[in-house]
Amino acid sequence: MPWYIWLLIILVLGSIVGGLLVLLRTAKPLPLSEEQLQKIRERKAEMEARDAKEADKR
Repeated sequence: MPWYIWLLIILVLGSIVGGLLVLLRTAKPLPLSEEQLQKIRERKAEMEARDAKEADKR
């Protein structure tokens, strides 16, 4: 392959890795209240129960 194809491949891979690193550095956890966390836990339990019920039907 010509040298400029290798340069293009390196630039594309560098852009992808750089973008992922920027996302990783700027990601911050969401500050949720205890009430919101409780609602999330309840919905998760409901979904797991529904999934278990559907798995039993199969």
